[in-house]
Amino acid sequence: MFLQESETSTTTRVRRPLTAPDDTGSGSAPNPPDSAYRLAVASLQTLAQEIKDLAERAQATLRDPAAHLGAGSGAMSDIALASVPRWHFAMLNDTERNSALVSALESSVPPGSHVLDIGSGTGLLAMAAVRAGAGRVTTCELNPLLAEVARQIIDAHGMSDTITVIGKPSTELVVGKDIDARADVLVSEIVDCGLIGEGLLPSIRHAREHLLAPDGIMLPATARLYGQLVQSESMARLNRVDMASGFDVSLMNSLATPGHFPVRLNTWPHQMLSGAVPLVAFDLEKGILGPGARTLPVAAETDGLAHALVVWFELDLGATTLCNGPDSKDSHWMQALVPFELPVPVTAGEKVPLRLSWSDYRLSVTVA
Repeated sequence: MFLQESETSTTTRVRRPLTAPDDTGSGSAPNPPDSAYRLAVASLQTLAQEIKDLAERAQATLRDPAAHLGAGSGAMSDIALASVPRWHFAMLNDTERNSALVSALESSVPPGSHVLDIGSGTGLLAMAAVRAGAGRVTTCELNPLLAEVARQIIDAHGMSDTITVIGKPSTELVVGKDIDARADVLVSEIVDCGLIGEGLLPSIRHAREHLLAPDGIMLPATARLYGQLVQSESMARLNRVDMASGFDVSLMNSLATPGHFPVRLNTWPHQMLSGAVPLVAFDLEKGILGPGARTLPVAAETDGLAHALVVWFELDLGATTLCNGPDSKDSHWMQALVPFELPVPVTAGEKVPLRLSWSDYRLSVTVA
């Protein structure tokens, strides 16, 4: 039986200025700075350097746009590599994913309705909505380069009069300014391997309140998470290190990915220590889509050392479902590995009490 997501209290974050250490020891910086502080400052310096490099490249390009921004130019390739994740190609070639979403639109879109598509990409779902009978489609894409690609693809298919591409996040759309009225149908497939990593929950929260008609149709309507305990030292090492060639390099773990990260389960040695269990179900139509947590017992079926919980999603699209489980070997989505801070010994027959937590973007797990 699935546990429904719950409402939890929010935490107010207090922002404080960060002062870099100086040579004189004056100011508010620790003296000497502790390790965590120095790492935080270094991370900001790295970000500042990346921004500086991008700004310099942009200025050089803008001095002579015609020479630098032609199709196939080095500058265009650099920009595309930096700003458009490569998984877009695998996603567009995922025929199971495409077919499921197109079928859902064909069975759900009322003739002449207004469809809002969150996350345009290339405009695929927006065009599928028109083909399914939508009278007009508003689609938004936060990446300006992808938004322009979508406009040109949509124009090439003769749908520019029906589809409006807006180059901004859905959470910045305003009815009466960006769109003339609330949408009749909302479709959004902004999901990562662990469902929530691309901001599905806050995007749907905002859209329900501000962009979708009260009796509007939501695609997907429900999203469920499943999981299994897994033993795999190989996968645990993808995000953790202690010793290397006799040296303690464990400080590197402070840069590890927090929460879940993607793994292709069938490419790594592993042993499942439990059966698949339902973790949580998100009612995207009416549920409370905030951060939360659940404690649930997971029955171990084999003795072993649990390094993580492997997690996958199932999207309810009405006419069909879409899943990235371990058996979905052709899916472009990998599975999500949610590691324990330390490996957990388990015994066959034991019920392991897990505490699964989620923020707006990350999954995490501990032993309760």
